[in-house]
Amino acid sequence: MNEKNIPYHVGIIMDGNRRWAVEHGNKKSDGHKEGYNTIKEISKHIYKEGVKILSIFAFSTDNFKRSEKEVTYLMDLFIKGFKELKKTYNEDNIKLIFSGKREPLRKDVLKAMDEIVESTKNNTGGILNICLNYGGQAEIIDTTKKLIKKVQNNEINIDEITEETFRQNLYNDLPPIDLIIRTSGELRLSGFMLYNSPYAELYFSELYFPDFKMNEVKKALEEYSKRERRYGGTKK
Repeated sequence: MNEKNIPYHVGIIMDGNRRWAVEHGNKKSDGHKEGYNTIKEISKHIYKEGVKILSIFAFSTDNFKRSEKEVTYLMDLFIKGFKELKKTYNEDNIKLIFSGKREPLRKDVLKAMDEIVESTKNNTGGILNICLNYGGQAEIIDTTKKLIKKVQNNEINIDEITEETFRQNLYNDLPPIDLIIRTSGELRLSGFMLYNSPYAELYFSELYFPDFKMNEVKKALEEYSKRERRYGGTKK
């Protein structure tokens, strides 16, 4: 694969954990657990392919509408995962960041998030951006409010607000996404990093996320390398 055609920033919408569990005759929680194992594998190896940033859609603001039992299980799984992976990501030199609202996340979830962010903040081998309690429209609204306050506090002039400065004031200052992958056969973005993906290439897989292992990620990267990207009618 030609290095210049490797996506710098990849986003994954991890869909299908619950359906995977149902089809395998397991509890929904087993699907989430297996999905967690899959993202562990992907985040361990994707940077070796030349990808520098991986953003994953772990939990949306709408996911709080699920049953209390399922939400509680997921929050507990997040805490367990962050504690478990802290050592791994430091060994692999991966920096962990989060995109999303902090409220109404539990205090113990926030504590685990803050600890792994602090522990990995100086790592330079790659960035894993976990979108947790995230909504794309909410991010745009929150960024607008943030910039309004900056204007009111004379930190920035209103005429200085451009597409670039708006992007820099999102939950995290990250470059645009080059490739978005969605599993489970669904053909939509569900609000995933809307502002950061105006020209993202899209790749859809019929596989449920627990079955979307690193070999499937490589297929997506290979497909991306064959595409001719266009930006408003021009190509780069």
